[in-house]
This record gives sequence, structure tokens and C-alpha cells, in this order.
Amino acid sequence: MYDVIVIGGGAAGMMAAIAAAREKASVLILEHMELCGKKILSTGNGRCNYTNKMQGIEYYRGDDPAFVLPALEQFGCEQTIRFFQSIGIEPKEKNGYVYPRSMQAASVREALLLELRRQRVKIELGCGIRQILPKKGSYEICTKNGNFHAKTCILATGGKGAKHTGSDGSGFLYLEPLSHHVIDLVPALTGLQAKPPFPKNLAGIRAEVSIRLYINGAETTRERGELQLTDYGISGIPVFQFSRIAARALSEQRQCQVKIDFLPFFQQGDMEKIKESISKVAYKTVEEFLSGMAHKKIASLICKQAQIKPDVRVGELPAKKVMSCVEALRKFTVTVKAANPFENAQVCSGGIPLKEVTDQLESIYCKNIYITGEILDCDGICGGYNLQWAWATGVLAGRATVQ
Repeated sequence: MYDVIVIGGGAAGMMAAIAAAREKASVLILEHMELCGKKILSTGNGRCNYTNKMQGIEYYRGDDPAFVLPALEQFGCEQTIRFFQSIGIEPKEKNGYVYPRSMQAASVREALLLELRRQRVKIELGCGIRQILPKKGSYEICTKNGNFHAKTCILATGGKGAKHTGSDGSGFLYLEPLSHHVIDLVPALTGLQAKPPFPKNLAGIRAEVSIRLYINGAETTRERGELQLTDYGISGIPVFQFSRIAARALSEQRQCQVKIDFLPFFQQGDMEKIKESISKVAYKTVEEFLSGMAHKKIASLICKQAQIKPDVRVGELPAKKVMSCVEALRKFTVTVKAANPFENAQVCSGGIPLKEVTDQLESIYCKNIYITGEILDCDGICGGYNLQWAWATGVLAGRATVQ
């Protein structure tokens, strides 16, 4: 009989186990993968952006994003930095983003594993969970490796994003028999697939852009950053930031378009200067003229869409026609047919409603069951916010089990 069993050995699970063990609880982690913290290794492109100094509800999404505030007041960015310093991870900050000084996600994972060993937390790997059975004053967790018993159980199974790291959605199957509900899951922090015809020859192009998301013709949000064009559509951080909104809209059969401005630094005065320069570059083809502002393949596509032949020169067209091509670089439209699937998503949107847990993450239906991390209906934008949510909820749950 353990004091605490943590189901899931990811970021939230390891943090919950450490927090409980530091309060002298006997703790067991049950992890169905071959190692703990696998998802941590891929965060921040392998560099592990583990928190961010800019915090607030505007960085989190879900049915009740204000729920994050009390959690972050108890264990926010500064507490996270101090915790990791206590286990040997020194911070390196860049524009508010906080990384380990080694710039290696593996060092974060290894430090957590060392602390788990130091706190004498037991870890059972490769144990597929079958079910959670409430007993009188305790819980029995049935696995393919046998059955385990604990007074308290913490669910830290992750959501459904990046299945290969262990987040396969199984946690929801354990909680539904315990009276919990699940808000429909959709992929988040992922690329968006374009409806054909989408030119595959644009794949590999990266550009600093401003992008706007339209749902049923109405602008919902806008982002700015480096866009990546792919053979299926669009990707990159600015796309990731609103992909959950697009995915949710598409799941509800609403139309979704993304308008791309390839000239985000141009002001109205710049456009006037470009118009004035047309007569000076009359010898250039229209494609050559546009290539001075955007990638050549994009310039070629704009000409093709405007039905301008490759050898037509700027001086052979009315200035208005040439400027319409420049304007087209600012209103490049992609009609979205789908978000990339869960396998390609960093996290998922949806999950257990926050109203079904207390402010200490205890289930309102089952005493001594705690729910943490991505399995809850709360997901952050890119920038260390999902890890911060995992650390915070893990600590709160871990501490609450021994109060």
C-alpha cells in the first residue's frame, strides 16, 4: 500500500511524485512507456523551453483559462526556476523564454530522474494500465504487470498529442467510469492542411509574415512570426498559436481560411515608394520585380494567379496591374481543410473540464483522485506554457495528497 500512486511519468507526473515524496509520502509512478519523460526530450526543439517569464490567462486556452491564475500564484515561473536550480538546472533566459543553460532537454529529464531516485520514488515502466478501482479508503490500479494499491491516485497521463511520446488519450478512459466528462479533443500546436490546389513546390520556404485566421469569413485572431510552407499546407509557430481555434472550428463544420501577409514590415508609405519605383525598373520582368520583396517561387505563383506570363516586363503593364500583384503578396489566402492529426500535434485542446476539479486539482467526484497537466481542459500557446502548467499542477496535486 503506497501513500500515492502517480499514473504517468511525464512532466506533470514526475513533478507530482517529487512534491509528494518531499513531504515524506511513499510514492510509485506507473508509466506505460519504456521510459519516463519522453515528451520532455522533444520540447523546445530538443532545448526544453521549460517556462516563460511572461505569464497570464492570455497565454492559456480552455473553457476557463482564469483557473490557471491561482495555480500559477502558488507555483509560477519564479518557483519553477528555483525548483530546477535546486536540482542542478541553471536557467538561461532569452526574451522571457527560459531554457536550461545546457540548452538540452535531456539534462532537464535526467535531473528530474535523479531527484526521483534521491527521494526514493519507485518507478514501474511498461505497465499498461487496465483500470482504476475504488476500494474502501484506497484505490487499486490494475495493470498488465499486476495490481498496485494506494491511498491516493494522481492522474498525469497527458492528453492525446504526440502519441509516440506516451500521450495516447488513455487517461480519459480511466476517468470516464469515475463519473468525469471529456470536452471533445482536437489537435493543438500543429500545422494546418490546405485544400487543393495548393502548390507543393512552395514546400520548404520560410518567411517572416503576419497571418490572420478567418472563421466563416470573420477574423478571429492574428499572429506574426516565421511561417513554414510545406507540401501539405502551412506550419511554424504563428500557425501553431491559433491551430487549436482552427481545429475546433473545422470539427464544428465551419469554414476556415488563413490570410498571409508576406510583407509585414511594409507601411502605407512603403507601398507608395514601391509604386513610385515602378518606372525605374521597367526593364525587369514582373516576377523579378516581386522577387525583390518575396521568395522567387511565391513571386512566380502570384504572376501565375494574375495570368502574367514569365517574360512580361514591368514597363509593359499599367502600374495599377503591377501594384495589384504587390498587394497579392499581402493577401495570400489558404483555405484550410484540416489540422494535422494528433500524432503530429504537440498538445491537444479539450479534456476534463476544470469545473470537475477543486483548486487543488482533486476530483469533485472521487475523493483522493487528483488530475493534472494536459489531461485537463487547459492548453498553452508555444513558449513554455504547457510545461509550466504541467509543473504547477503536478506540484499542487503532489503537495495536496499529503496535507
